[in-house]
Amino acid sequence: MTATAAKSIDPQSVSATHRARYDKVMAPNYAPMAMIPERGEGCRLWDTDGKEYLDFAAGIAVSALGHAHPELCKVLAEQAGKFWHVSNLLTNKPAIDLAQKLCDLTFAERVFFANSGAEVNEAALKLARRYAIEHYGEGKTEIIAFDNSFHGRTFFTVCVGGQKKYSDGFGPKPGDITHLPFNDVEALTAAMSDRTCAVILEPVQGEGGVNPATDEFISAARSLCDQNNACLIFDEVQIGMGRSGHLYHYQKLGITPDILTSAKGLGGGFPIGAMLTTEAIADSLQVGTHGSTFGGNPMACAVAYKVLEIVSDPALLSAVQQKSDLIKSELEKLNKKHHVFSKVRGDGLLLGCELSAQWQDRARDILTRCTEEGLLVLMAGPNVIRLAPPLIIDDEDIVAGVAVLERAIAAL
Repeated sequence: MTATAAKSIDPQSVSATHRARYDKVMAPNYAPMAMIPERGEGCRLWDTDGKEYLDFAAGIAVSALGHAHPELCKVLAEQAGKFWHVSNLLTNKPAIDLAQKLCDLTFAERVFFANSGAEVNEAALKLARRYAIEHYGEGKTEIIAFDNSFHGRTFFTVCVGGQKKYSDGFGPKPGDITHLPFNDVEALTAAMSDRTCAVILEPVQGEGGVNPATDEFISAARSLCDQNNACLIFDEVQIGMGRSGHLYHYQKLGITPDILTSAKGLGGGFPIGAMLTTEAIADSLQVGTHGSTFGGNPMACAVAYKVLEIVSDPALLSAVQQKSDLIKSELEKLNKKHHVFSKVRGDGLLLGCELSAQWQDRARDILTRCTEEGLLVLMAGPNVIRLAPPLIIDDEDIVAGVAVLERAIAAL
């Protein structure tokens, strides 16, 4: 199949009508595109006007198995017919099954469920501080994070994230958070001390420009945390769940964190987040120290179990890297004609195309034009086009999608 070219949204269209209502009834903190999706199947979406879009965004790396995946739909319907919610006053079998599978497939010995990446990062940071205080004293509270990182939108996580545009303007910020340049081993070495309770990093920064951590940096972070009795936290909300060609990216790196956070692709579109850690560290989350009303929701856990079952298939994970190589090859052909990208970086099916000097600050223009042409892509700042298609995308759609991207760039 090839993506159907979508013209600019007609101001009298159904989508335009709905979009106008959005501005009247919704808080103005988002700036969504004009098109309004109505249904999806696989790697495609159709809007309320019937126009077709090839999806290279996957809901910001969330829809790992595309849209309306039949096995996920079946599992969700089955659980919906049983019960939806019981709160954390009770447990449920889907949550226990999912936690067991995560432990079986990773380093984890204990799991905490919430509803999003921000919530499990919040849990990870709280746990790291509590564990450090309990074991090493009240003064061990410093959290080290990195410039251009992104860890969520709660006030704690947005302040730990290294982008002031998201944290400024809300009054006094949580203290004892140190930000350092990403991939700077010397700066990290100098900053670490017996006051450091945790180092949190994205093995591949997503929102900050799709910047992979170097092997040297990851190795140094692990070693320095060991030397200073600090927890190493990997935020794999975006790069995890098969996106790098491994179930979790730490498995590719060969460096094991103390705490790992997972969300986005874990539910394949159904809201869920998981914090993974060891028994010794998890022991600091005693009864009443943390919680989530909807965390461990049976519907979310049932769906996530099926996603995990499908994504952990070695054949699927192996294919991710092959698909990544094909996208890079097609992008290289495009770039030889248009010289729009200075580099393409990232891992697996999370790629960042950095704009060349003559295309600076044009990422939004490219994104908008791609949407008009029938392709959904992402940005990672004003100078990076981010591609994060579903893991199940086939070769034909990859070639078709890059062709639409080229058409959009040529039009600009």
